[in-house]
Amino acid sequence: MVQSHHASPPHPSWFSPPASLQARFNPTMPPATPPCSPLPRHGSAHVAPSVLPQLPPPRPATIMVHPQAPPPGPAVVRPAVPHSRQARSARPRPRGDVRRAAVAAGARARGLPGPPPPSPNPLMILGRMRGAGIARAVMQGPRPVVLSGPSGAGKSTLLKKLFKDYENVFGFSVSHTTRQPRPGEVNGKDYHFVTREEMQKEIDAGEFIEHAEFSGNMYGTSKGAVQAVQAQNQICVLDVDIQGVKNIKKTELRPIYISVQPPSIEILEKRLRDRKTETEESLQKRLTAARVDLELSKEPGLFDLVIINDDLEKAYSELKEVLLEEIKKTEESRKS
Repeated sequence: MVQSHHASPPHPSWFSPPASLQARFNPTMPPATPPCSPLPRHGSAHVAPSVLPQLPPPRPATIMVHPQAPPPGPAVVRPAVPHSRQARSARPRPRGDVRRAAVAAGARARGLPGPPPPSPNPLMILGRMRGAGIARAVMQGPRPVVLSGPSGAGKSTLLKKLFKDYENVFGFSVSHTTRQPRPGEVNGKDYHFVTREEMQKEIDAGEFIEHAEFSGNMYGTSKGAVQAVQAQNQICVLDVDIQGVKNIKKTELRPIYISVQPPSIEILEKRLRDRKTETEESLQKRLTAARVDLELSKEPGLFDLVIINDDLEKAYSELKEVLLEEIKKTEESRKS
């Protein structure tokens, strides 16, 4: 027997429409409720309105207005500003006074007080006042004299004659050193003997005109030592090495630069040995430093006068001649 392809299925409900459609087209038939219906979803066609939750009506928005705020002005259309990181980094950002002025202008446009002006740094102001005061103090008084030359060239001998002939006209600047006092040396007269920590602290504070290290010891000239001599209306004499001369060139001291040199290294060695105050090691160090000083002193314009001390009286005459003008000025100012 041949079966037809259009035979009825075994269950007639297989092709029947859903109950909701039956109730739509047959009003006399009540809508069927499925035995296990899923949770109702808002917007679903098969959920009754009574099933939907009843939400309270929305509250009106509350806008808080500051009592001192100005009334709103007309709307301003601003151009779109890119907010990407690359765009923000590409935009120029004002700094310093320009940026503060822009912030203040924006605050004034809104009717609000602008940011307070930046308070100056008191430490910076104090440093500037202190530096300017030291510079003016060093510039006042007679013009100082910077005497340079290797140990044994005869600087001390020339200075003793100068101080003897012109009493109270010259004042020796007492240098600082970290070495131990030698027999007969007086602290505050020959040197200011200090520790390395104390001297380094003053150097870091900018209290030294020049400083150098030789044979493991520090030497230097403080600003206070020069001011103490100038305060007495005297010509301040500074005995420094070639490194100290170059350091003083960077300041506003404006001294007279004089170099005292021996006739030769051999004569210098003989003078140092005749002192009998040096060990062989320290003697060789002084001779090595002397060779360097004599070579560097050949730089043009470094010294106003170079004295070759082969004859003491001749060297002393040259020294007095270059200082004669400052000596007369000092003596006249003392009389007035």
